[in-house]
Amino acid sequence: MTINEIQDQIIADFSQFDDWMDKYALLIDLGNSLEPLDEKFKIPQNIIEGCQSRVWLNASMADGKVIYEGESDAVLVKGIVSLLIQVLSGHTPEEIVDTELYFIDSIGLKEHLSPTRSNGLLAMVKQMKMYALVYKIKGE
Repeated sequence: MTINEIQDQIIADFSQFDDWMDKYALLIDLGNSLEPLDEKFKIPQNIIEGCQSRVWLNASMADGKVIYEGESDAVLVKGIVSLLIQVLSGHTPEEIVDTELYFIDSIGLKEHLSPTRSNGLLAMVKQMKMYALVYKIKGE
């Protein structure tokens, strides 16, 4: 699936719910289904600055595609990490750098987060794109 096809699927999944409590529950379920991050990646260099809770994000390359892994100590944020990984992981650096993450606004995520969580979301997106940009420049 392309990044946009994944985003469209997420929008469809979230549009099934009118109530934001149900959407939060979906985010929490996504977070609970996220594979735990290997302890060796829970290092200071992998912590996302600007997040209210602790968020670790690791990126690697496999077969020309960026693979993201992440975790958070907050269950709701872990769900956000899971969403971002679902959308961006497994794509080329070029695809990741060039994509617009429209699903965030389409599902109303930013407006239903506290200002600090919203800043953390933006910091996560920025870091994921930065990893992809570095891989793109290195030509791996």
